[in-house]
Amino acid sequence: MIQAIRSWIETDPAARTGWLGALRDEQIGHAISLIHRDPARAWTVASLAGELAMSRSAFAARFAELVEEPVMQYVTRWRMHVALNDLQAEGATIAELAGRLGYRSEAAFAIAFKRVLGLPPGAVKRGSPHRSDALAAALET
Repeated sequence: MIQAIRSWIETDPAARTGWLGALRDEQIGHAISLIHRDPARAWTVASLAGELAMSRSAFAARFAELVEEPVMQYVTRWRMHVALNDLQAEGATIAELAGRLGYRSEAAFAIAFKRVLGLPPGAVKRGSPHRSDALAAALET
């Protein structure tokens, strides 16, 4: 399976853009891995650049070029992806999600969730699977 994915990434131009394509870049791939492993960390452009021994401006420009979105927008979108998954799979509470994803309050988390997904987390938690599928699709863009 891994060989098939590697082959696809090497041969399909569409696989060379976005976060998947960015994984091929050693430094940006490492940044994405750090974000995915620890979404609750208080990431900043400076802290991620520091982890990679890059300047803030060079890191931000390279990340945006390869991933096709700014660093902090990606961090927030990843957190909301994790939140949506945890709401669906575990029925996690808003307070649990806020803490797990590095927000200082439920309100701050709920505001970010609604800004990214267009609905408050409580509505998603009570919503239909079709609505959640549409929200998950929104995270892909």
